[in-house]
Amino acid sequence: MKAIVYRDNGGPDVLRLVDRDLPVPGSGEVRVRVAVSGINPTDCQARSGPAHTKQFSEVTPHLDGAGVIDAVGEGVDRSRVGQRVWLFMAAAGRPTGTAAEFTVVPAERAVPLPDEAGFDVGAALGVPALTAHRALTVAEDGPRRLRPGALDGTVVLAAGGAGAVGHAVIQLARWAGATVISTVSGPEKARLATAAGAHHVVNYREGDPAAEIHRIAPDGVDIVAEVALGANIALDLAVLRARGTIATYANDGGKPVELDVRHNMVLNTRLQFLVLYTAGPQARASAAEDIASAVRDGALPVGGEHGLPLTRFPLHRTADAHRAVESGTVGKVLVDITS
Repeated sequence: MKAIVYRDNGGPDVLRLVDRDLPVPGSGEVRVRVAVSGINPTDCQARSGPAHTKQFSEVTPHLDGAGVIDAVGEGVDRSRVGQRVWLFMAAAGRPTGTAAEFTVVPAERAVPLPDEAGFDVGAALGVPALTAHRALTVAEDGPRRLRPGALDGTVVLAAGGAGAVGHAVIQLARWAGATVISTVSGPEKARLATAAGAHHVVNYREGDPAAEIHRIAPDGVDIVAEVALGANIALDLAVLRARGTIATYANDGGKPVELDVRHNMVLNTRLQFLVLYTAGPQARASAAEDIASAVRDGALPVGGEHGLPLTRFPLHRTADAHRAVESGTVGKVLVDITS
């Protein structure tokens, strides 16, 4: 099979296209013929190092993807052979990610993908959708699972609604019944957030965004899904209701986070940091089940018309795909593996 590998951390140039033997699934594992591989910023960070220590002498990157199970290991129901699936955390603690014609993953990381959902949808789920689910289910007064109606009466603020996680936050929150506000930096990203399903879009670079959000939600925001905590903490606290939650999954821009302790005490703010690797297996399993339900309901479409433009590369140009992610390409970058 063809696979992309790297043996040393560094820039995109460390990625190489090689021939490798077909992997064999072990106990509790499945082998997937990958159709589309999805790239996340964390994939680029893992490749570049040094914050992410490389655990294996050779790594095939990418956590997310979609394809068809073609073999199963001991203990896995053989009826899963031929099943269309979406993959998450394929390369987490393992050397075999989705940037290859075949990959092997634990069976629970291969989630059934309905026939009506394309492989592009499947490859765009994974990290963004699981992160979005986590952000929407950590509030003190909120649900731990998502379904239609679970967030009725809840106001969600999706910071950076044109990003992959922000896009998933909008779609999942809307599916679960929330009123969704998204902050964006300009008209084109406003168009994308609206296409994703945001009820209201606020340009944080213009006018008084806190006043605009209060006009929409006079009692304040229940949950903020935050991508740039240092830059946005003042706005978040200005619009958060008492006992509201700021769920932060990134700090884009790297601005230091300064907290007004008294203000947060008075609000009883819940400031929830989150990352999938340490969220725990039960939280990930619950998220995967709920996301699968949302996919079956058609709630997580992708493409420019749905607010998540797709940029595609063939397998041999995976290095260029990484460059696209690192240059801030809006939407989702995908690598086509097989037809």
